Amino acid sequence: MKQLSGLDATFLHMETASQFGHVSSLCIYEKPSGAYDPLAAFRRQVERRLHLLEPLRRRLVEVPLGLDHPFWIEDPDFDLDFHIRHTGVPPPGDDEQLQELVARLIGRPLDRAHPLWEMYVIEGLANDRFAVLTKIHHATVDGASGAELTMLILDATPDAADVTPDVDWRPDPAPTDMQVLARASVNLVRKPGRALLLSARALRELGEATRNPAIIEASRQWRRSLRGPLGQLLNRGRKRDEERDPPPSLPTAMAPRTPFNGPITAHRKFAFRAASLQQVKDIKNALGATVNDVVMAVCAGALRTYLEKRNELPDAPLVSMIPVSIRTGEETDKWTNRVSGLLALLPTNEPDPIERVRKVHDAMVSSKELFNAIPADTLTDFAQFPSPAMFARATRMAVRWRLADRFNPPANLVISNVPGPREPLYAAGAKLLHYFPVSTIVDGQGLNITVQSYLDSLDFGLVSCRELVPDVGDLADDIIREIDALAVAAGA
Repeated sequence: MKQLSGLDATFLHMETASQFGHVSSLCIYEKPSGAYDPLAAFRRQVERRLHLLEPLRRRLVEVPLGLDHPFWIEDPDFDLDFHIRHTGVPPPGDDEQLQELVARLIGRPLDRAHPLWEMYVIEGLANDRFAVLTKIHHATVDGASGAELTMLILDATPDAADVTPDVDWRPDPAPTDMQVLARASVNLVRKPGRALLLSARALRELGEATRNPAIIEASRQWRRSLRGPLGQLLNRGRKRDEERDPPPSLPTAMAPRTPFNGPITAHRKFAFRAASLQQVKDIKNALGATVNDVVMAVCAGALRTYLEKRNELPDAPLVSMIPVSIRTGEETDKWTNRVSGLLALLPTNEPDPIERVRKVHDAMVSSKELFNAIPADTLTDFAQFPSPAMFARATRMAVRWRLADRFNPPANLVISNVPGPREPLYAAGAKLLHYFPVSTIVDGQGLNITVQSYLDSLDFGLVSCRELVPDVGDLADDIIREIDALAVAAGA
């Protein structure tokens, strides 16, 4: 048994009837020549690698009464046929049909009585292609570990040799409630002291980040009041912290309200588009920017166009939440979440596309300075302390009171840009053509734009609440048009 971290468990506790914790990907494959059964071939591909794929084998064991975070065990009733499923679109399937099918499949929660993943082999696509939609819970992997999981499943050549397990994996016996409580009790005893230590450290870092003398003085008094081992731990390294350069101020802007900032339903819309990675690189070279600057700028331009056409463009710039990996490479457990996020202004109020790239670059520099000033570990570690029962109740109350309608969100949407492999990948001899990310949305943020590079393509995946953004395909088209317009403006 292995207990989930507080951050892992957060993605479980956030779930409601309309808000899900799984993330997905849509892979488009080209069938190899000759007779080829995509379902049988892909199932065999996964089965031969199960000994390497720990996140696919483990299921949850809840702590009685929700007193602490759940545990993982190797599923004693593991059934691969439950997880790998077969579906399709009427041939010759087009992109619209595929997008609608994916939207329906991601709008269903994963079954917690089984390992938290599903794969759908989708046939019927035109041009001798098939697709695989993978749903996996964020409690099990983050973006970096999810990418590693994908690389373990796929091959670098179409005729790769079979993977032979060194040892067979063995399921765990299902523990009793008393055994789970006994394991959890060790963590429960330590929580009060750890929470006190973390709170004092966070107060000091918040005071430094805001340059607020009242908060700084309060944190000093708190440190002085602590005695014994806790006080020694908290004051360790204090002199080094006081000597470092002062961090930047916290931003004061709040995210303006848009049509996609409201309570979400369980219904989803999905759109995917592919752009030329080389074209984006030409733009960034012409403007002295980065690929991420260009991606963020074209998203800002597309959002501006989309909202302007509907007479709903705010005067203030939108705010994007950008996921950030905080992996150091020294983690003892790679199959866990090590992710945080930063907030950055999107210059949707700027009409000039070239100027938008410059403003995005400046906003990202400022946001990264602030992100580095307040250690992400401090923020994510707080997720260890609320009990699952308390967290789940708070989530349900927020939905019931429709807080997403009453307050402006901290961010309007999530935009994530993930660099991917530049070499071709294969699944049981079938070449991977595109890797479209299919992320998740939450109450108050009914739109997510995630980008994954693969080979010479930038693959955009847009997910929205069907009721808030029913025409997300229009926004996807605006993004592609914005790339072309920026290329012309930059002379690329």
